Amino acid sequence: MNGNYRWVIVFAGALMGCVAVGTMFSLAIFLEPIARNTGWSHAGISSAMTLNFIAMGLGGFLWGAASDRFGARVVVLTGAVLLGLALVVASRVENLFLFQVVYGCLIGLSASAFFAPTIALTMSWFDEHRSLAVSLVSAGMGVAPMTISPFARWLISAYDDWRMAMFLIGVGAWILLLPTALLVRNPPAAAAATSGQPERAADGAGMPLSKILRSPQFLVLAFTFFACCAAHSGPIFHMVSYAMFCGVAPMAAVTIYSVEGAAGLAGRILYGVLADRLGVKPVLIAGLLIQAAVIAAYTMASDLTRFYTLAVIFGGTYGGVMPLYAVLAGEYFAPRILGTVLGAATMLSSIGMAFGPLAGGWAFDQFNSYNWLFIGSALVGLGAVLIALAFPPLPRRGEERLRPA
Repeated sequence: MNGNYRWVIVFAGALMGCVAVGTMFSLAIFLEPIARNTGWSHAGISSAMTLNFIAMGLGGFLWGAASDRFGARVVVLTGAVLLGLALVVASRVENLFLFQVVYGCLIGLSASAFFAPTIALTMSWFDEHRSLAVSLVSAGMGVAPMTISPFARWLISAYDDWRMAMFLIGVGAWILLLPTALLVRNPPAAAAATSGQPERAADGAGMPLSKILRSPQFLVLAFTFFACCAAHSGPIFHMVSYAMFCGVAPMAAVTIYSVEGAAGLAGRILYGVLADRLGVKPVLIAGLLIQAAVIAAYTMASDLTRFYTLAVIFGGTYGGVMPLYAVLAGEYFAPRILGTVLGAATMLSSIGMAFGPLAGGWAFDQFNSYNWLFIGSALVGLGAVLIALAFPPLPRRGEERLRPA
């Protein structure tokens, strides 16, 4: 039963990630109806998304540390309660500032309660097929724009009222997340005791957590994650605008984004399988190199066929490499601090994600062209490759991973 239950953990993590990320990114669907109904500016409403990234980065670190101390179930249950509450409250507020605080801060904070705890928990359940399991959990987050967003659009059309639609999504989040969170449990102690993974806390002196977060293992992991996200966030955010700038029809330009998302799902599975077979470090480095090359290739895109071709490679690559950072963290660090480590690394990656769209907008305003966005992003992507080459050797079986004192 224990061997089968680990796949229940994967299912629970994927579903919770899908709901959390989907509700956060559904703001794009609500943007126009909210603006029409309230008279609030598009910039004012959209700023809630910037606050989402900031709150998600800070929350990721706090929730990750809390999951190490109190367990993943407590954290995801708390996040589930807060996420539904934030959506219900946001649907009722009449003031833009309050909407920005509730939707931007509270939803970002609650959504971040699911990534680090569920990924860390998944890795604690798996000795074999770990990369694939983490990729499947991450794939749940990847399908969010293709599930929650269309559902939000349907609700808005059905009720002709964005407030009712957002309220119902909040209630739906409670209905889906609260029972699923109760499925979350730690692996049996017997499984941990008999695991063949190198860890183990009984031997060797531990290190202070502050020293672990300054270790070469963490610094290379976190800054590679940051550079990777900074490289692809600008191209992702500006892709539709760039395609239209190149003469692609607006509706066709939107489909490019959809192709990237679908390719990202396949990429998560492909890179997870390859990492299990070939090793996570070489697969990550190869993926980062492909990402940098395809970003640069976008400067030569001019028609829809080329955009689709590049979207398949780009989406599959950035989607595929993202779960591998968590797998590497699991190789370097002991399970009891993995939530903290992943939360801290996620905080830096969120800063990278927030940086890309701003830099891309500035580049277009200055040069009336998106070429410098893609050239600059490709150079940042190459920087991620160079940082990743500095990863210390992975612990061999029987060697101890970094753990707190």
